[in-house]
Amino acid sequence: MDAPESPQIYLITPPSLDLDVFPDLLASVLDSVEIACIRLDLVSHEEDDLARAADTLRTVAHARDVALVISDHVLLAQRLGLDGVHLSDAAKSVRDTRKTLGPDAIVGCFCAATRHDGISAAEAGADYVSFGPIGTTSLGVGEQASSDLFQWWSDMIEVPVVAEGALDPGLIARFAPFTDFFGIGNEIWDADNPGQALKGLIKAL
Repeated sequence: MDAPESPQIYLITPPSLDLDVFPDLLASVLDSVEIACIRLDLVSHEEDDLARAADTLRTVAHARDVALVISDHVLLAQRLGLDGVHLSDAAKSVRDTRKTLGPDAIVGCFCAATRHDGISAAEAGADYVSFGPIGTTSLGVGEQASSDLFQWWSDMIEVPVVAEGALDPGLIARFAPFTDFFGIGNEIWDADNPGQALKGLIKAL
């Protein structure tokens, strides 16, 4: 993904989906707010579940010229014709994934709050690096990615950066000068109208 002139939205799916309901919900969000990319990020490791979800969401996304990547499942991304993969193991598998998927696929990775992992991922050929959480959460080890990290990255590194994790309007306003994409998912999916929730979240942009 190329770095945009102003921050864009990188949409993250809920960890579980009702495929009778979610595709229409996703379509309504895509039709109400400009989205740069969608990450299919399910907790299930059942290949059939992942394949059904990926096939369904790919149709919705590609009808609107929005890229769809999947978390970690490199061979599934290749087999299903997805746009790429999001790796959750920092820089460990970026180089091998790039070899497998080729130069045109999107290969990104999550590097928590670690500058070294981000640099390693960029050097290994990642199209983007994701840092987070930038908000307060008890998930994971709880270490937050600071605005200083994003400011340094934007000054020194050309590879686009994603800010994600426990976002709110104040954090989006604060991090907007230093990030290329905001990874937004759980912040909106529990709302009655996720599209309106997303508009409220990003109004600072």
